[in-house]
Amino acid sequence: MNGAIPVIAIDGPSASGKGTVAALVARELGFHYLDSGAIYRVAAHAAARAGVALDDEAALASLARALDLRFDGIEVYLDGQPVGDAIRTEDAGRAASRIAALPDVRAALLDLQRDFRRPPGLVTDGRDMGSVVFPDARVKVFLTASAEERAKRRYKQLIEKGFDANLAALFQDLTERDARDAARASAPLKQAADALLLDTTGLSIDQAVFFVIDAYRAAA
Repeated sequence: MNGAIPVIAIDGPSASGKGTVAALVARELGFHYLDSGAIYRVAAHAAARAGVALDDEAALASLARALDLRFDGIEVYLDGQPVGDAIRTEDAGRAASRIAALPDVRAALLDLQRDFRRPPGLVTDGRDMGSVVFPDARVKVFLTASAEERAKRRYKQLIEKGFDANLAALFQDLTERDARDAARASAPLKQAADALLLDTTGLSIDQAVFFVIDAYRAAA
């Protein structure tokens, strides 16, 4: 890893707003942006396309190492084709959470994620960005919100995109995903010892963005 290139790592549970905040921070600072969750969603999508079972760890890891993945702003391309809509469904999120619990898959995707560290800097969000992928990140933030608030945010997001959604089902899915992510043996979801805690339950997006940027400037 190149410690001379600054990294801001924003980790947290699903639907906490970390992706929105990270993308806006990257735009404000002129940094590159990596949505690590999208990588796992793409891997799960590629597995479904190839007929690979989500519990076939060896085959999934082999597939993950061969991913032809590219980001262009918020759009994601697999083998040169846009897959943004396909990987943003709730089914895709559940599949990504399942394969993310597999150590060989996480190891296969580690170098791919680290390759996104390029000048002038990187803002990345996920669940183990600060603890595993970029342990030398200049700023680490653990961004969270109550499960109720996160379910409401996800519901609004899905409805705005034209997807069917049920608030109670989303709440149950989020709590189950939280438990699965926190309990996995490989890189479990947890706040790094040196990460700043940011609870966005009562905050606006702008307030969260300003918090992260202020933390980065204070550490620079």
